[in-house]
Amino acid sequence: MKRALVILMLLASVLAAPVLAVTPSEMLSDPALEARARDISKGLRCLVCRNENIDESNADLAADLRVLVRERLVAGDSDEAVVGYIVGRYGEYVLLKPTATGANLALWLAGPAMLILGGLIGWRFVRSRRNASAESERALSPEEEVQLKEILDR
Repeated sequence: MKRALVILMLLASVLAAPVLAVTPSEMLSDPALEARARDISKGLRCLVCRNENIDESNADLAADLRVLVRERLVAGDSDEAVVGYIVGRYGEYVLLKPTATGANLALWLAGPAMLILGGLIGWRFVRSRRNASAESERALSPEEEVQLKEILDR
């Protein structure tokens, strides 16, 4: 029984860790601003944890970014202005969903283009193999039949 309780407590603490990322001292007193800050934070990547948003990260840099987002909101910036400010300081890598413009457009299109190119190469390969097997299955000429019969008779 104690073992199950310990496992349950460990599991609860692991699952609750992201909830504890935003500390009460960071939270804004205005619920509307806090909700906006949470929405913005969920779209920003923690630069320490890589593929975790700053809202769920316990890293010090993520805490600094959360505070910065809240400061900009309190200063009266719009959501887009706050994200633009963060991107201006840290680069577009900070966005969990980067924009599909400029140099990023090539990255967005490279995957589907490679898939289509690979499909075309595969289709041509299968087609050429089918044609080659059809040619190899042709009937023997009369001369080849005579030669084959001589070989089999020996």
